Amino acid sequence: MAFDTAISEELISLARLPTGCRARIKRILGGRHLVHRLLSLGLRTGSEIELIQRRGAGVVVANKGARVALGAGVAEKLMMQPLEQGDNRS
Repeated sequence: MAFDTAISEELISLARLPTGCRARIKRILGGRHLVHRLLSLGLRTGSEIELIQRRGAGVVVANKGARVALGAGVAEKLMMQPLEQGDNRS
């Protein structure tokens, strides 16, 4: 069975994602401490987020109605799969 072609196959870091873009977290390039910290913020592999704004080198993302600010180092370690605007998988 074919995969949905509405999803881009390339992974980019959250730091490089354009503002306003929706994406799914596919990989976290960090250790247990970072993964645990992100879990406490409601972010995990598979979470769908929207990049709301850039704040200096950091970013603000929306996840299920909550906004979360992440520093530049964390944003570089989150590998994202960009989603098309019409793709609403939850």
